[in-house]
Amino acid sequence: MIKSKCLPILLYGTEACPINSAMRHSLQFAFNRALIKIFGALSKDGYKDICKYFGIMPMDEQISARQSKFCLRYCASESAVCHAISKIN
Repeated sequence: MIKSKCLPILLYGTEACPINSAMRHSLQFAFNRALIKIFGALSKDGYKDICKYFGIMPMDEQISARQSKFCLRYCASESAVCHAISKIN
């Protein structure tokens, strides 16, 4: 449920918008707080174990993966608007 429901909502729009390090840390903090609410107080090892068992990558890696996937889909789109914008950039 965490990976399929919580993370997409938390990361919505990060693929199309520029994200600086402060925003990345803020998203990581929000995710950490959600895990603490669900599982109770966690140590660093407990947090890493939960992420490992649920297959959750660190926030930086998730945002990078979403951005690269978005760029690939954007460039491969047959939409005239996408082609016009990609020629400008």
